[in-house]
Amino acid sequence: MTPNKATLSGTVTEEGTGETMLNVNVVIKELNTGTVTNAYGFYSITLPIGSYSVQYSSIGYETIEKIVDLQENVKLNLSLRQQGEELDAIVIESDVERLSTKSPQMSVNALSIETIKKIPVVLGETDLVKALTLLPGVTNAGEGASGFNVRGGAADQNLVLLDEATLYGSDHLFGFFSVFNPDAIKDLKLYKGGIPARYGGRVSSVLDIYQRDGNKKRFSGTGGIGLVASRLLFEGPIIKDKASFLVGGRSSYAHLFLPLFDIDNTAYFYDLNAKVSFTLDENNRLYMSSYFGRDVFEVNNLFGNVFGNSFVNLRWNHLFNDKWFSNASIIYSDYNYGLELDFVEFVFDSGITNLNAKYDLTHYISDKAKIRYGLNSIYYEFDPGKITPTTPSSAVNRRQLIKKYAWENGIYADGSLSLSDRINIDAGLRISTFNRLGQESLNIYADDQPLLYNQQLGIYEKAEPIGTFASDRSTTLESFVNLEPRFSIAYSLDDQTSIKASYQRINQYIHLISNTNAPTPFDLYAPSGTFIDPQQGDQVAAGFFKNINDYSLEAEVFYKEVDNRLDYIDGADLIANDAVEQILLSGKARAYGLELLLRKNEGNLQGWIAYTLSKSEQRTPGRTADEPGINNGEWYNAAWDKTHDLTITSSYDWNKKWDFGANFTLQTGPPVTFPNGQYNFDGQFVPTFESRNSSRLPAIHRLDLSATYTPHPERTKGWQSSWVFSLYNVYNRRNAASISFGENEDTNRNEATRLSIFGIVPAVTYNFKF
Repeated sequence: MTPNKATLSGTVTEEGTGETMLNVNVVIKELNTGTVTNAYGFYSITLPIGSYSVQYSSIGYETIEKIVDLQENVKLNLSLRQQGEELDAIVIESDVERLSTKSPQMSVNALSIETIKKIPVVLGETDLVKALTLLPGVTNAGEGASGFNVRGGAADQNLVLLDEATLYGSDHLFGFFSVFNPDAIKDLKLYKGGIPARYGGRVSSVLDIYQRDGNKKRFSGTGGIGLVASRLLFEGPIIKDKASFLVGGRSSYAHLFLPLFDIDNTAYFYDLNAKVSFTLDENNRLYMSSYFGRDVFEVNNLFGNVFGNSFVNLRWNHLFNDKWFSNASIIYSDYNYGLELDFVEFVFDSGITNLNAKYDLTHYISDKAKIRYGLNSIYYEFDPGKITPTTPSSAVNRRQLIKKYAWENGIYADGSLSLSDRINIDAGLRISTFNRLGQESLNIYADDQPLLYNQQLGIYEKAEPIGTFASDRSTTLESFVNLEPRFSIAYSLDDQTSIKASYQRINQYIHLISNTNAPTPFDLYAPSGTFIDPQQGDQVAAGFFKNINDYSLEAEVFYKEVDNRLDYIDGADLIANDAVEQILLSGKARAYGLELLLRKNEGNLQGWIAYTLSKSEQRTPGRTADEPGINNGEWYNAAWDKTHDLTITSSYDWNKKWDFGANFTLQTGPPVTFPNGQYNFDGQFVPTFESRNSSRLPAIHRLDLSATYTPHPERTKGWQSSWVFSLYNVYNRRNAASISFGENEDTNRNEATRLSIFGIVPAVTYNFKF
């Protein structure tokens, strides 16, 4: 303890469940300072000796005020009760917004699960990822497309974490649903910029999601029954107030009805969330969480596709004293994707597995300063694919593509410091390393060039290897070491207004090689190594933030550059490619834009208007002056570039029984490459194409509505239920997912065909809890 100072610390939990609460505001009213609880409900603040009025508040919960006589270190654990109708939510909200306005943290999208559940979605299934795309700077590739794009970045440039474990796909059924069961989720944040140094490995964003711990007080359940999918979750104490469990599952079942319509196709998903938590003593907590999800897709007994994520995470929280908090994790995760082709009689299986060890240590120095240290080490195994014939008569030979191995490490330190009442900063440094380890066989090329340019034909061609090199996994084939500085600053103009700025550098060592606008299970993941350099992203951002009574305004501008962004050559073959370096060129990417967000945070009518004006481009020049590269080395639109993106989202509490929701979306159509002519070669018409991504699909717009009916809102115990009625795409807009060109067999004329995924889609879901 510092002379003339003492530390107030403790853990905040929810009164009804014993669940630890993160981001609870702990405000010292006399000093106009405070802190927030961390991801595990712990807080610590060091103050001058004295008597203080300490206020604990969180949106949706009753505010508690305690008088603390801080003559020596005090540990104060307490529980917050869900707020009643008579409480003044505006006071709670103003405290929350005042603290967040002063914080240097910016470029963060955060939504509560309650808000997300009010947003109308396709097929009536609450979707965390689609809710995030309604905020500025976040888009998806279109209806029925997986992944999401942040500030002009590719989908593989997003780090998606669930209970600290990396997920390589965030969607079910190619983007129709997300992999996140809303009933199991405790908190989520999407970092678009100003990313803290504790995160690394992806150059665009971090989506950090935590599962709930489970009810330590009593057994309870939550679920929902929809037209195409249902979910069920149970939780309760193993030892009351000491240990709890949570287990939940979801599954779609629309495929069960397809045989009634003589349809042989099958498409469904299922997933399982599980978690147990133990409070060993006042200073130690143990958690084990896991996830398992699979998608199954079959077409007319011709081919089948099974893919999905799974992980297990063992975590230990330890409190050394009132100023030092630690978290240690060991995580095993796996992403598997397989393809069975019945008509050619073989099965293709591939995947990525990794083992991750992490240790984080937080030092709460004072009410003005906090430092966080940490390290993590990830071991990767990339299995590009194993081909297995399914019948003795198959013409395909058994083959195992060469497995690749890598070891990624990171060590970091970042700190928060209040320089004055007006100036607050966050600063950090991450040192990342990546070692590409030995493998069974590695191609050797003349002049180390796996890709050649044929000037006579004007095309790129694969180089023939002149030999191979074998090494074991104890050998390092290539190593990379990079420094990644991070910095954010906030200057408060007054208690409700601030300006902020941030800079970040991040390196990405894992590449997704795809020839589609959105990730699919057939894409290739490739580690950096002998022929592939890591991506390096730099981003600067600046913003203006203001709270005006019940409203808040956020305006940000950003500029981002990414070096070593890979793109494939024309005619590239990605499936079962054992030498991906033969089809790749390295280039640059850049994105810049303006984001505006106006939110109404209180009252019966709440919601926001979000607008993004942005540009996302790539440039892949030739390696020499004689090579054209891609698009003649000039900048071209990224496949996910959308100049304008406007969303209006609202929810209205009409009375205790009825809630209504609506959202409207208007976006510039994504870039595409259309044919611009054709020629006759040996009796065959061969199309020619315009420069890459120089045209666009038509503008995308859509209106969605929902209504939630709660028949017995007065019930707070026992069986509680609600009905959700939704209309997706109310005015039946046929938004183009793609436009294809071909010859009409009847007229022998070329024509364009628009593919639309959804028209108007009504849905109803019955939700319940007990």
